[in-house]
Amino acid sequence: QVQLVESGGGLVQAGGSLRLSCAASGRTFSTYAMGWFRRAPGKEREFVAAITWSGAGTSYADSVKGRFTISRDNAKNTVYLQIDSLKLDDTAVYYCAARPFLLTHSAAEEYEYWGQGTQVTVSS
Repeated sequence: QVQLVESGGGLVQAGGSLRLSCAASGRTFSTYAMGWFRRAPGKEREFVAAITWSGAGTSYADSVKGRFTISRDNAKNTVYLQIDSLKLDDTAVYYCAARPFLLTHSAAEEYEYWGQGTQVTVSS
């Protein structure tokens, strides 16, 4: 069992930056691949980024490549999402998720545990 708690969201002007954190409970955190997803108002949940158990491998949605960076610190049971050059379209609730496999996946149904989400709002 893994419990996930996101933090770091907020209101930011376009062009700004945020770092989201996701703290995980459980001793097996390092055996899970982790992902970030988001749900914008009126839209379906979408994949944002994912990272392998070791942190050696990452994947990103095309819409965020070059602006978002996912990382993890297994000693702290935490995964991060650095968001730079924020755009209005990045406004969404951001969720972290844990997948009980070592490798990443972009499909939400491949992730077993989910956090409650953190709101990111980008203003013009």
